[in-house]
Amino acid sequence: MPELLSFELAAPLQQDSCFVADWPLCQLRVINDQQYPWFLLIPRRAGVLELVDLTPEDYLQYQQESWQLACWLRQHFRPDKLNIAALGNVVPQLHIHHIARFKEDKAWPAPIWGVVKMQPYHQAELQERIRLWQQSLPEWPSLA
Repeated sequence: MPELLSFELAAPLQQDSCFVADWPLCQLRVINDQQYPWFLLIPRRAGVLELVDLTPEDYLQYQQESWQLACWLRQHFRPDKLNIAALGNVVPQLHIHHIARFKEDKAWPAPIWGVVKMQPYHQAELQERIRLWQQSLPEWPSLA
């Protein structure tokens, strides 16, 4: 697909997150903030700023991937609430936040943005967590 060849990750997303997996449509990344299980789904399509910029087929695929990630987050982390949102006010490239929230987290019940400063993982810990997450994440196709 030509769109995949021209897909380029926005610099702020590259800087604040780490690669976890490539799913059929989206790249899955984790935000480097140990305070929250905070993942991003980023459609690997050039020039996509909004969900409505996706083709109908890509939109359905995104929905499947988002649902799969949300189910995994709920099973793996057992959060009090899942926050799933696409904002894009600061970084316009379409990226959808999937955050497992807990009543005891520092920002609860407010949104996490701007409440507390990010606390990056120690590099070795982050790499080990990513390795473990990669082993437990669903493989495609997994919606049968």
